[in-house]
Amino acid sequence: MTNSSSDALLALSNVNTFYGQAQVHFDLSITVGRGHIVCLLGGNASGKSTTMKIILGLVKPRSGEVTFDGASLIGLTTPQIVRRGIASVPEARRLFADMSVRENILMGAFVRSDRDAVAQDLDRMLTLFPKLGQRLSQRAGSLSGGEQQMVAMARALMSRPRMIVMDEPTMGLSPLYVDRVLELIRTINQEGVSVFMVEQNASLALEIAHEAYVLQTGKIVLSGPARALKDDPRVRDAYLGGSEAA
Repeated sequence: MTNSSSDALLALSNVNTFYGQAQVHFDLSITVGRGHIVCLLGGNASGKSTTMKIILGLVKPRSGEVTFDGASLIGLTTPQIVRRGIASVPEARRLFADMSVRENILMGAFVRSDRDAVAQDLDRMLTLFPKLGQRLSQRAGSLSGGEQQMVAMARALMSRPRMIVMDEPTMGLSPLYVDRVLELIRTINQEGVSVFMVEQNASLALEIAHEAYVLQTGKIVLSGPARALKDDPRVRDAYLGGSEAA
C-alpha cells in the first residue's frame, strides 16, 4: 500500500477474481489516496481491464473487499457507484455516435436532478474544453479522436465525481491531444478529483501520477511513488522502452 487507510478514497483489498474457473486476480490490493493520481501498468492479459470493471461494479470479485470513502462497493450497480462519486472515461470513449456533443455530455448528469446546477456545469465544461463549444450541435461520431476524448472527459465530470477512473485515456490520440489530455488530467486533479488510470504510455503516466502499481498475471509485483518506479530498471525494461518507441 502506498497510502495509509485514513488517506484512502478507494481501496481494493485482497481481491480475488475469477472468470469461470480461471483466476484473474490473486489477492489484489490497490489504494487511491484522496486527491491523488494513481496509474496501473501491465501487459496484455494482466488483469487491468478487469480491475476497472470491478471498481465500476461490472464484475464482482469472489473474495476480498472494495471500498470507496470507507463504504463497500461490492454488490452495487454502476449507477449506484456513480452516485457514490465515481465516474469513468472508458477505453475508446464509447460515445453515442449519432447523438450531439451536447447530448453526450449531458448523459454524464443522468444521476442528477438539479437542473440549474447541471446547466451551470455544462457551461463550466465549455470553459474547461473550449473547443467543444463550437461542436455542441455536431454529431459526436464526426469528431476527431482527440475531440471525442474531450467529450468523454466532460461527460464524466458532469456527475461531479470525487474520483474518475480512466482506461487508456491517450490511446490513438495525436501527440497534440496526448499533451492536452494529460494537462486536463492534472487540472481535474488540482480541483480535488482523484484519478485512477490505466495507460499504455507508461512514461507519460508515471510523469503525472503520484503513485503507481505494476500488475502481472493478476498480481501486483511492484508499487510505490511513480517517480521511483520510473527509475526502476525493471519498469524501464518492461514498459518504458516500448512506450517511448510506440
